[in-house]
Amino acid sequence: MKTGDLQELSIQELVDRERELARELFNLRFQMATGQLSNHTVIKKTKRDIARVKTILKEKDAGNSKAGA
Repeated sequence: MKTGDLQELSIQELVDRERELARELFNLRFQMATGQLSNHTVIKKTKRDIARVKTILKEKDAGNSKAGA
């Protein structure tokens, strides 16, 4: 997932994307615990995608609070 693609999304879409990624991470961890996950790097990529989404959300929130002040 590219950062530029995330910056084009609205705040609500970013929140939805974060929830979706969190569910995916939960499922991946469950698969790893049960021995069904063969590619463990997917977990690392998902965590990074969550961090990207949270960063963009913080940037947009900071931009909105400055514009409103």
